[in-house]
Amino acid sequence: MKFTKMHGIGNDYVYVNCFEEEVSDPERAAIFVSDRHFGIGSDGLILIQPSETADCRMDMYNLDGSRGMMCGNGVRCVGKYVYDKGYTDRTELTIETLSGIRTLKLEVKDGAVASVTVDMGQAVTEEEMELSLNVGLDAGAEAKRITCMPVSMGNPHAVTFVEDAEAVPLEKLGPAVEKHPEFPGGVNAEFVQVLGENKLRMRVWERGSGVTLACGTGACASAAAAVKKGFCRPGEPVYVQLDGGTLAIRIQPDSTVFMTGPAEFVYEGEVNL
Repeated sequence: MKFTKMHGIGNDYVYVNCFEEEVSDPERAAIFVSDRHFGIGSDGLILIQPSETADCRMDMYNLDGSRGMMCGNGVRCVGKYVYDKGYTDRTELTIETLSGIRTLKLEVKDGAVASVTVDMGQAVTEEEMELSLNVGLDAGAEAKRITCMPVSMGNPHAVTFVEDAEAVPLEKLGPAVEKHPEFPGGVNAEFVQVLGENKLRMRVWERGSGVTLACGTGACASAAAAVKKGFCRPGEPVYVQLDGGTLAIRIQPDSTVFMTGPAEFVYEGEVNL
């Protein structure tokens, strides 16, 4: 199987061109290629496929083999792939995902895509809820309690605002939020610090993948939650700093979300599954 490794601010996936390749068991393939010791190493697998309703289709799988609804960093990389590889010469594309069709605007420099702006659809924010988390505390100790805001970006998120994002024990709190009974299908967990005017610091535990350097839909969900709580202003760029870099998120008054960020090739290769 020929593949291309790409990343959006450190959120890396293995991409397969299914216009030319066939992946018969993508769940197993995702687990294999994602292994950073015995495979290629990635946060998951993304298949670029033909579509009857858009320019192409993005089919994504997390590193545990589970299927994902949407990936903001991944969809930017798909846009760069199809343009830079010559499958289109247009700078406005539509990509089919399980969360719906996303429209991309490509910024091209010197014949290659440098950054991509994605219409991510509408963010649906809910009222905050308090969660009681079992994080392996000592016997007799009270469970950790946090207040989070559920947000849907076509996939589910739970956004928790904290005083210091760096101090969050992500490896403990992340899986406890992901598997909390309030979220029967699991949830992506974001821990967000307000840095200043329209500036956020976010760390993320992704459903099915664990700690990642970045999550595009998570950045969108965090910005939408910050706007709802009055921490950031709608209609203006909100700069979300993630472990792998910064994304610019704009929340329109009707809750439509636009995300802008880079996409990069890493290397190409071939692997036997």
